[in-house]
Amino acid sequence: MDREKCEECGGKIVKKEVDFSLYGTSLGKFTAQVCTKCGEECFDEKTSDEIDQVAKTKGLWGLGAKSKVGIAGDSFIIRINKKLAEFLHLKKGEEVFLRPENKSKLIVEV
Repeated sequence: MDREKCEECGGKIVKKEVDFSLYGTSLGKFTAQVCTKCGEECFDEKTSDEIDQVAKTKGLWGLGAKSKVGIAGDSFIIRINKKLAEFLHLKKGEEVFLRPENKSKLIVEV
């Protein structure tokens, strides 16, 4: 269903091609309904399915994962699954930099 007005700000909705990225990797340009005022982008179900398929083809589907905090000696540990480690090109013994973005988000820089 085509929208005419943005539900968030009341701006005008137009159809246009927008670049869609996942985890810093461009999946290509897809048709979206975009608000001319606030810039909100909305994809229809068919386009969302196309985006999912491209993400699967590029090996980006399902990279997000839950992990439990463990303890090793006097340190806390967080395990990273193999698929995510491969995506980040992590190697055993490699040094990473950890920093909090806020009290509920941890940034790992490779």
